[in-house]
Amino acid sequence: MHEEDDAHSPNPEQLPIFKKGLEIYELTVKITDLIPDEDQMLCTYKGFMLEDAANLTVKVAGAEAADLYDIRMENAAIIRKAARDLMTHCSGLKMFGFKDTQYLHLIREAIEEYRLLFIDWVNTFDPWNYCVD
Repeated sequence: MHEEDDAHSPNPEQLPIFKKGLEIYELTVKITDLIPDEDQMLCTYKGFMLEDAANLTVKVAGAEAADLYDIRMENAAIIRKAARDLMTHCSGLKMFGFKDTQYLHLIREAIEEYRLLFIDWVNTFDPWNYCVD
């Protein structure tokens, strides 16, 4: 029975939303690498941004592994917040003097593409697949 379940569950790494999340993470790493190590405020933002960007893939993988509606929705809420926070942190970088602001639009555009994939992904959740304890 377990092998049968595995045959029907896609590998999370093959999902378009996971791939886009990974792209956003890699983009965030490259942009935040431009932050000077001696700027404490911007380095704090860097940490937040990397955590939020990582959640875009980690929580998809967790939701796919759990496959229960309530866990999937919980992870979806965390993903939604992480994406929104990542956008907010881009504004914070600009506000606190990040010099290379010309690259921040790349994160914003990638998050918009992710948002559309997110909508499609959440629509695949089966609301009848839940566990009552």
